[in-house]
Amino acid sequence: MWKQLANQWALVTGASSGLGEEFARQLAARGMHLVLVARRGEILTKLSAELHLQHGTRCHVIQADLIDPAAPKRILDEIAQQGITIELLVNNAGFGVVGEVDNVDVDRMLDMIRLNVLALTELTYRVLPGMLERGRGAILNMSSLSAFQPVAYMGVYAASKAFVLHFSEALHCELRGRGITVTAVCAGVTRTQFFDIAGASGWLQKHASHTVDFVVKRALKALSRGKQYTVPGWRNYLLTLLVRIASRARVVKESTRFFRPRPKDKRLP
Repeated sequence: MWKQLANQWALVTGASSGLGEEFARQLAARGMHLVLVARRGEILTKLSAELHLQHGTRCHVIQADLIDPAAPKRILDEIAQQGITIELLVNNAGFGVVGEVDNVDVDRMLDMIRLNVLALTELTYRVLPGMLERGRGAILNMSSLSAFQPVAYMGVYAASKAFVLHFSEALHCELRGRGITVTAVCAGVTRTQFFDIAGASGWLQKHASHTVDFVVKRALKALSRGKQYTVPGWRNYLLTLLVRIASRARVVKESTRFFRPRPKDKRLP
């Protein structure tokens, strides 16, 4: 697969840090050219220069916030104007929020849905016609281990990732035999800034986690094998089996042990 994609273009969203940056690095090492999308343009420009120096990779940088409903179409219009054909779409951009309903920021929750669900869906459907016409292409959608169950105090995030998983699996089935692979990546705890941004600082220090290198390697391996989804890490995979055995009430109740926000006064020394 990677021989076919060498010297072809991949679009990676959320490419300025964490998993997105690692996808860019590993795809460049496999000989792909990159369209890098994120809000932080300066970081993307620096990454672009580094990848070109290391691998001879051509990069096109687009600074954009995918929460903006107009962003997906604008990004793809700019790509078309550059004469770039996207052979691989990596829908990586997303974020989560941990919090109680008493203090919910409704606008923040809606932004999460716009990014995790709406932008991913639009980018996917807008690149698919070209892939179908060419009879080839690949889409990698970042879901989460939380996609397999409801998660108290992260209800919107878990629901958004369940959408990504189910959406990806359905497309994988629809596109079977047409030269296009759609794979969902259901990663568990990964060493990125995700938990700090979500409002769960210190989570990585208390729980087993995987590196971005590990997760991205597993994701690209699953894509190359044409899998409909992958769960990096055998412990994480076992968890997906356990939540199918337990009752739904039990599963969501257990999630409160991990994500219930602690009162601020208890955090003080």
